[in-house]
Amino acid sequence: MKNTKILMLIAACFVWMASIIHPLQGQTSYTLSPSSELKIVGKSNIRTWTLTSTSAIGKGQFLIEGTELKEIKSLWVEMESESLKSGNKALDKHAYEALKTEEYKHINFSLKEIKGSGFLLEARGDLSIAGITKEVNFPVKVSQEENRINFKGELPIKFSDFKLNTPTNLMGLIKTLDDAKIYFNTDFTK
Repeated sequence: MKNTKILMLIAACFVWMASIIHPLQGQTSYTLSPSSELKIVGKSNIRTWTLTSTSAIGKGQFLIEGTELKEIKSLWVEMESESLKSGNKALDKHAYEALKTEEYKHINFSLKEIKGSGFLLEARGDLSIAGITKEVNFPVKVSQEENRINFKGELPIKFSDFKLNTPTNLMGLIKTLDDAKIYFNTDFTK
């Protein structure tokens, strides 16, 4: 009788351990690759401008069955605001002032949900810029190659949604428009 109780206790422990381990099987952690590129593209009343960063960190938890991506469990990306560069120091300075980089050092994205099947999906998540967080929805193209998962797409934003004052120059003659787009081409690797 005592041996039976011990065997039942051991069996219960194995069942409990299996229930914890089973959902974790196939889930793999991936890290944002340094080759990833993030851009903010906007316009002023005289030209189009681009700020580019290749300096961000991020992680993703993906469910992989065999070699196929089945589900995106979680994903987040964080970029240092002053890693955005245009190649023009004056433009960068105005951008950093608008993004309030003295106070808010990072731009963050955290995925809440992703829908769809195949390679074209619809993402929903929280985007934080200059201390303001907004829920955003956008299409994303996903591709997979061996140990690399690529996410590519664009997200239209309005600076006013994040309470950002758009930069002006030359006593207001050059004005940045409210609409911009965030373009991303990000690789996550094991």
